[in-house]
Amino acid sequence: MNNIQRVASSALTIAEMEARKIRHDSTELWMRTVQPALWLLIFGEVFNAIRGLAPGGFSYIQYITPGVLAQSVLFVAIFYGITIVWERDVGLLTKLLSTPSPRISVVVGKALAAGVRGIFQGVMIFALALIIGVNLRFDPLDVLGVFIVVVLFAMCFASLSMTLASFLKTRDRMMGIGQAITIPLFFGSNAIYPVSLMPTWLQFISTYNPLTYVVDAMRSMLLTGDYSGLPLDILATLIATVFFILLASTLLKRLIE
Repeated sequence: MNNIQRVASSALTIAEMEARKIRHDSTELWMRTVQPALWLLIFGEVFNAIRGLAPGGFSYIQYITPGVLAQSVLFVAIFYGITIVWERDVGLLTKLLSTPSPRISVVVGKALAAGVRGIFQGVMIFALALIIGVNLRFDPLDVLGVFIVVVLFAMCFASLSMTLASFLKTRDRMMGIGQAITIPLFFGSNAIYPVSLMPTWLQFISTYNPLTYVVDAMRSMLLTGDYSGLPLDILATLIATVFFILLASTLLKRLIE
């Protein structure tokens, strides 16, 4: 129990340090809202005129709003390894790993900070959806559930990014691999079109794509109100998150070797 409390306390301290950085300079977060805004305002509005593209009788812009939110969080989290590499380069990571804080608390703390950034993205997209009149379910419990999924998802891919940083070790390589991962994950999920429209081989891939489960969970809470698949979606996201946190914790020391 004492070990768990120690890990939790250290992780929250690190997450608070990271949150202070956001408060002092939130320029990056505001800039990252531009891409999802363009997806909704241009892509969503253009394809909104195509009837039958979204299942369940929903408009297309309703259908893709949860997918755009998931994409936005993915882009924030997957490049988190670049920050870790920069901290290694300036000596901050070495100092952090030399403290009594368990290695897993460093990963969890930084992953939680990615979750905070993800919540910011969610708030911005919700605000934009309200402004342009997207009809979503804004029940408080549903919105809270979406934010929980956002935090888990951000932690999952921030941990994956830190795992990759342990092998790649340079910011240029991290930038390249980030782009190489995010685009296939996004287009290989149900974020912008139903799985039923995909070719068979892509449907198979989407089954093992964590983004598919995240979008399903968000869509059930924000759009359909059908919670039958929600336990599986959250379980799949949770398993992926725990796996990548443990993997990143194991490999983090490679980054300073």
